[in-house]
Amino acid sequence: MRRPIDSLFGRLALLVVAVLLLSHFAWYSLMRLERTQQQTRYAVEEATFLVDAVRQHVARTPDLPLPSRVKLVDPASPDVPPENAKLPAGLERFIEDVRDRMPAGTQVRVGVPGRPPTLWVRTTADPNWIVVPVQPLRMPRSLDRTVLWLAIIFSFAVMAALFAAWALQQPLRSLAQAVARFGRGLPVPPVPERGPRELRQLTHGFNQMVQEVARTENDRAVMLAGVAHDLKTPLARLRLRAEMMDEVKMRDGVVRDVDSMTHIVEQFLVFAHDGADRSEPVEVDAQCERIVRSYRAVAAGAPTVQTELNAGPAFLLPAATLDRILSNLIDNAHAYGAPPIVVATARTVQGFTLSVSDNGGGIAAQDLINASRPFVRLDPARGGNGHSGLGLAIVERLVRRAGGEWEIGNDGGRGLRGLMSFPLEALSRVAATSESAW
Repeated sequence: MRRPIDSLFGRLALLVVAVLLLSHFAWYSLMRLERTQQQTRYAVEEATFLVDAVRQHVARTPDLPLPSRVKLVDPASPDVPPENAKLPAGLERFIEDVRDRMPAGTQVRVGVPGRPPTLWVRTTADPNWIVVPVQPLRMPRSLDRTVLWLAIIFSFAVMAALFAAWALQQPLRSLAQAVARFGRGLPVPPVPERGPRELRQLTHGFNQMVQEVARTENDRAVMLAGVAHDLKTPLARLRLRAEMMDEVKMRDGVVRDVDSMTHIVEQFLVFAHDGADRSEPVEVDAQCERIVRSYRAVAAGAPTVQTELNAGPAFLLPAATLDRILSNLIDNAHAYGAPPIVVATARTVQGFTLSVSDNGGGIAAQDLINASRPFVRLDPARGGNGHSGLGLAIVERLVRRAGGEWEIGNDGGRGLRGLMSFPLEALSRVAATSESAW
């Protein structure tokens, strides 16, 4: 199961959203705190200014009346609020700030709750309490217009950041797809070099590596094909001369050796061929049945080849590719395995599978990784009878060229099993290529 968080884009998106959310939350919290402190400072400045203004008014013009909400109260009056015992933390800080702005020994109290907020101040030199109105200290609301603006800004920031993450991830995605194709042995077109400098350098290096590998592979294929092609003519002459020999036993031995060498040369040519198969797609089940019947008719021991064909008519492969795959695998099973040999097809959720298995001794686990490598013979004694170590390598190349995956392993201790998996999209591309050729 694919998880979005496993991709580079998913992790970048999560990181961007988390960072933006944290930064916006921190900014909003600091803004609310600063607004509260600013309101408190303004209220303290306003209160101390009013108290000083009342003192000066009383000292200079005692006959003029005071403003309506400002008054002087006798200390013995019952309206004097009691000493404040328990006050909210914000109001307590407000009183302490006002007291700090007043002379030493100043008494500062707040009015009775439920009435318009007032501040009661009396210094040691004041005969009466000075009562002035104060600005109400209201805590910021939890949700206000600022939250709406923050949500809008956050949304636009997230969209812009996700677009930037997507733009950064696209070159890496293209490079990852190219690496996957290169690992499966499929043709890899040059990857566009875009993105940051380091990513462009990585892509440039990958493109150079693919070109060098392709050039080396092409040189090897051309050399192998040239040598194999040049050997066909002298082999044909050698066979003709062998047929003219009088001694039957020697003639049969030479002809058998020439046939083995001819088979090796043909394997070289098949392995060196690197073009797409343009032959007509055929139903795999029907073609497998025909190939197995032909083996039963001409090969000794071939009746032990069995079929379990359950893929259905939708499983199509190019005829030439399928013939080469089955002939190599069945020949390999006859040469090194044990009967019965089973050719099986099946339909899966992702596509189709084709397998060829035998009931021989299988291959040692440490040798499985080398079984499909070209020119590798796990048993040195297998070099005779026309075996070049290319059979399984040819099968792997043909399967990957058809868009499938190749896996070889021991079938539960009963012998060797070659399993080929073909996804639906790969078969669609193969069918389209074959139709375009026609």
